[in-house]
Amino acid sequence: MRLERMGSMFPSRLSFLRSLTRRLSADKAVVTRSVWQMDPDGFGHAVYSLTLGGHVYSLVAFSNKLDPDQRTDRVIAQAWDAAFVLYDGVPDMAEIQRLSENAPKQEAGRFSERDLVLSRANKSVRLFAEVTKALREGRQPDAKMVGDIGYLMRTTAVYGNGKFGIADRNVIADRPGLEGPFAAEMLTVWLIRGFTHDLAEHVGGATLDRALKRHLGIGNSTGLGMAPFLVSHPELLNNWMMVRETALARVRAVRVLSRAQSDRLVVLAERVARHLNQWTVPDESQQARIKRLRQHWADLAPQLPDLLDQPKPLDQLIRVSQVLSVECQELVVSLVLEPFGDLIDGLTDCMGVGAGVPIDPRMDVADLREAMQRDCAWALGCDFDDPREDAQFWYVSEEKQEPRLGSRYSEAGSELESPLDTARQIQHLAQDLRHADGLLADFLRAYPQHRSAARRVQRLATHPYAEIRDNLICERCKPIDMLRCKLSFFGAAKFDPKSDRWTRITLAQGAPLHDELDDADDWWLPVFEP
Repeated sequence: MRLERMGSMFPSRLSFLRSLTRRLSADKAVVTRSVWQMDPDGFGHAVYSLTLGGHVYSLVAFSNKLDPDQRTDRVIAQAWDAAFVLYDGVPDMAEIQRLSENAPKQEAGRFSERDLVLSRANKSVRLFAEVTKALREGRQPDAKMVGDIGYLMRTTAVYGNGKFGIADRNVIADRPGLEGPFAAEMLTVWLIRGFTHDLAEHVGGATLDRALKRHLGIGNSTGLGMAPFLVSHPELLNNWMMVRETALARVRAVRVLSRAQSDRLVVLAERVARHLNQWTVPDESQQARIKRLRQHWADLAPQLPDLLDQPKPLDQLIRVSQVLSVECQELVVSLVLEPFGDLIDGLTDCMGVGAGVPIDPRMDVADLREAMQRDCAWALGCDFDDPREDAQFWYVSEEKQEPRLGSRYSEAGSELESPLDTARQIQHLAQDLRHADGLLADFLRAYPQHRSAARRVQRLATHPYAEIRDNLICERCKPIDMLRCKLSFFGAAKFDPKSDRWTRITLAQGAPLHDELDDADDWWLPVFEP
């Protein structure tokens, strides 16, 4: 649970998009396009519907004419090339009209409980223009450009869980297929991807090559708004990590591999090498990490055949990888999980969360002190007398109500700090606990400011992965590590950092198309092979 490791994670077969496509395949879901009202330039609206877990859901898509000077991925944008709503059921004309008036406004619109997810996206202008131009000319688009960019549109937000008046999470929390974390959002993204393919083919007047189409995922720009989620949802974070670690433990315990399993791992390792060679980013720091990762993978891969013939071969592989970079170690974890769906896929049912763990006021403060010494050394060891250890502060912007990160000693606003300073809170609790005795309830009546920290300490006894075990306000903290961790659970690949505070990614690249759900689960770390 250190930032360095969290910021090195890769997607796996446990990722939410992978779970979704498996479920769609199991349900024999069929996507139908019931509405397609687009002018020749690709402006208008469309409706796609499918049945999942006995419920019908529809993506309502709006393609809008956007002036170039309005196109920005920043959250302060007020207009986008496209807007989307995942709708509960099939909308009639009155509902489509309502959504056409509100969805393009996004935050400024008005929504109902029938609206489950709200999203918007901008075109990759260069690639969209190349694809449509090529199709009009009777040829396929430039394969290198398709491979390099990898998406026709990128989303700048995919909102769920009651945001801006859409349906609260509890409306769908018990529905089969959408009960898992972010399942509705991932369904929306997958449907949007298919819409972008259809839109390009409509404007181009011809069919896009299936291999090219499969490589075209959905881009996404993600910034600081996502990072605090992992701190404010500790039980959920714990469950994601617990499932991942349980899956890894099961795989490491396998004593002997079949020939088919060994061969599969070798083939996947070769795919990894090709994927890494196709992962190139402008960011110098991340590109240096990629180059080092390529070299480490090249050093490790030739050892696979011998390692896989040993007793408990995957345990041996994990141990051998520990001398390599953290990024390589995390890639090995994703690799060894991939061929063992029958052993681990059921664990994804445990990645959600119910009611939060309440504080236990009956605990003796002496036991709380002992728990802090046992579970919170990472927090107690920080030296907050050093200005480098509290150099940053988290806050919520007044304009957009989005999380931001400020410099404590050069920017105003630290009095509005958000409580993401977990390590400092635990230290303050420890100081006031030093000479206390009796029940925690009595202590908290005298020191109510420590209620949150005390609950976090208590939770670690049963939720060992609930906390990021680093100082989140020190000058070394890079929010992008939290972003990559969360995005890897979504199923993101090819991380393209634009700073240590925001990144571009690609989702659903290589995933089955709308008509390919019979073959829904072999797209881990896709490779572009036109």
